[in-house]
Amino acid sequence: MQRTRLNIFSTLVWGLLLLAQPNWTCETTGTVSASKDWWQTAQFYQIYPRSFMDSDGDGIGDLNGITSKLEYLKDLGVTAAWLSPIFTSPMVDFGYDISDFFDIQPEYGTLDDFRALIKRAKELDLKIILDFVPNHSSNESVWFQKSVNREKGYEDYYVWHDGKVNAVTGEREPPSNWLQAFRGSAWEWNEVRQQYYLHQFAVQQADLNYRNPLVVEQMKRVLRYWLDLGVAGFRCDAVPVLFEVEPDENGQYADEEVSGLTDDTDARNYLKSELLENRPETIDMAYQWRVVMDDYQRIHGGDTRVLLIETYAPPAYTMQFYGNRSTEGAHLPFNFNLITVPASEGFSASSVKTAVDNWMNNLPAGRTANWVIGNHDQRRAASRYGTANADAMTMLVMIMPGASVTYQGEELGMTDGEISWEDTQDPAACNSNQDIYEQFTRDPSRTPFQWSSGTNAGFSTAAKTWLPLAADYKTVNVETEAAAQRSHLQIYKSLVALRKSSSTLQNGSTKYGIISDNVFVVKRYISGSESLVYVANFAAKGVTVNLTDFDKNLPTHLTLVIRSLQSAKAEGYEN
Repeated sequence: MQRTRLNIFSTLVWGLLLLAQPNWTCETTGTVSASKDWWQTAQFYQIYPRSFMDSDGDGIGDLNGITSKLEYLKDLGVTAAWLSPIFTSPMVDFGYDISDFFDIQPEYGTLDDFRALIKRAKELDLKIILDFVPNHSSNESVWFQKSVNREKGYEDYYVWHDGKVNAVTGEREPPSNWLQAFRGSAWEWNEVRQQYYLHQFAVQQADLNYRNPLVVEQMKRVLRYWLDLGVAGFRCDAVPVLFEVEPDENGQYADEEVSGLTDDTDARNYLKSELLENRPETIDMAYQWRVVMDDYQRIHGGDTRVLLIETYAPPAYTMQFYGNRSTEGAHLPFNFNLITVPASEGFSASSVKTAVDNWMNNLPAGRTANWVIGNHDQRRAASRYGTANADAMTMLVMIMPGASVTYQGEELGMTDGEISWEDTQDPAACNSNQDIYEQFTRDPSRTPFQWSSGTNAGFSTAAKTWLPLAADYKTVNVETEAAAQRSHLQIYKSLVALRKSSSTLQNGSTKYGIISDNVFVVKRYISGSESLVYVANFAAKGVTVNLTDFDKNLPTHLTLVIRSLQSAKAEGYEN
């Protein structure tokens, strides 16, 4: 067979999608499977409501702003939009500290505004998924106040403990050495109740007690309430911390061991988290939520209501969320490996392969994969991987089997905004100090969405937005990129269109690997259909590769289908 060669001449890093004609050789291929459910090949799109679109000029995004931009999502090819929390909240952690799980935060609108959003989304055949925050409530919640006062039925709604008395000083101390995610002790003393309560996040985010059946049923009631209002499912926040170890026979909690990862004694990772995270009871709770989803569909009909799980956990634990032979679990536990592995090993073809291996080699048979490169808790993908790699990583998410997840702005190549200490809002940073806050802040990825090059990037008419804009909004925005002949946005839309139309991407088999050090290659193929080959050079200089080193069954000629913004070759190019 003639050697198939791909020449990469650009000194920038870039990616290509190549098309091969149907291969009728003896190569092993997949077969067209039964029709997949909607979520199995969906394009999920995360909206951070506070930063998406402001409809009333207060500098804060809102529900009516989202509704006004649903046609943009439809044009992108989005299947379902996931909204970060929109519920009533003091906004200590910008919606993840919920005081009323059954109502809308006034800054964002009203229940009628939400109903209007759902109505318009259905008209456009878009699904809306809500953030479900099960681990904790705001300490301003009525539930918490009733628990503080030991009102009947609420006495054990939260994790309360007397603490310990120091044998030397005689002073009362927290029950254990556990640390919260936002620095410092995970225990807070309550003067009224005269006990400590557990908070794995901010002091104002009190952990609910899932060993109390009343709490379990209450949170299922929350799910059913929003299902009744028309949502298509839930993304479940911070699930691995739902349960902590039980007290010992003397009613005491054990201390965590020192991890050795940092000398910062206030940082969560100063200690191990084996007693606080990834407990077996948490898996069962996810299974119970799946029953709620399935029962609702069985009773009310309609499409599958999906359950998406946030879990930064080892593969052996994460994969259990899918379910087992007798019980269904989450439809999709989120796959964050393309975020976490490059963060720990450095960004390279090797770390990308390790990330893909971590998921594909552990994925239970018959389950659906998913691919994520960013969210509101991480620095923006284009900033982490480098802007020259933005298209290549988006291509990877789109060519791999299963569902794709996009965080707002990734389709534009948005980068982190620069946020001063004075403008910092994120409690993870505010709980530190001016010298170290940039290590912890999540604000840079939460800057307002960039709709245009006009005032406030078209996000708001306010004199000041809740976070400053990213500096590049004049050139990186929807209006500019939609009008350009070539842009990140145009590439993204082409990728989604290809995913929707290609039986190879919908149902085909997958092969991937590394050639020439920093070149990552993926082949998707199925008998009787065109194969697709993804080639990405993550090095800072050009390289020539022989693709038959990756797959000897590739045909002589490949046609360029989609290219990154830096590529000098044109679509339709054949080599």
